[in-house]
Amino acid sequence: MDGDVSVLIPTLSTLAMFIGASLVLLLTPGPAVVYIVARGVSQGWRAGVTSALAVGGGNFVHALAATAGLSALLVASAEAFTIVKWAGAAYLAWIGVRTLLGSDTKSEEAPPPIQPLSRIARQGFVVAVLNPKTAIFFLAFVPQFVNPSHGPVAWQFLILGTLFAILGIVTDSAYGVLAGALQGLVTQRRAAQRPARLATGTLYLGLGVSAALAEPPR
Repeated sequence: MDGDVSVLIPTLSTLAMFIGASLVLLLTPGPAVVYIVARGVSQGWRAGVTSALAVGGGNFVHALAATAGLSALLVASAEAFTIVKWAGAAYLAWIGVRTLLGSDTKSEEAPPPIQPLSRIARQGFVVAVLNPKTAIFFLAFVPQFVNPSHGPVAWQFLILGTLFAILGIVTDSAYGVLAGALQGLVTQRRAAQRPARLATGTLYLGLGVSAALAEPPR
């Protein structure tokens, strides 16, 4: 290495391909996008963006895990995969049940009940960290852009994983802002509050079921 840090940085062509492929994946609605949109619609753009930042933090944890080789352990161990899978599914189901059991606003003048942004951030972070599919994704996707001749593979994993997490925050925040634009329609119309709450709770339960049905890699 001779102290040359630049060798760790992927080439411009590699970065361009990685960013392009990442954006295609990130802009395709998945569980994380559904979660963020549900937050934005139920509580506004701040909640959507907060969720996006929290999910990005969780993705960064997966990038660190991939760098340390922990993701490989999760993929190789059926028991570890199952534990993380069911923990994530249970957490999503718990959020869904709490949402379904919540109450609607009694009058059009009263603001709808809101959750602190700190709680929303904590929930989004936990949901992202407890998603074993993200760990599998990092091990399946990032290695395609890693070149051992450019230096230590671990550092390249960290650089590319961090870049993916940052890109995810940008695209997910855009979804959160767009979802927040619909939040005004829900809060201004009392009749829409109950259907929106039921839809949001059902989405969380659906994400929990999706997580529970995840199959370990073969």
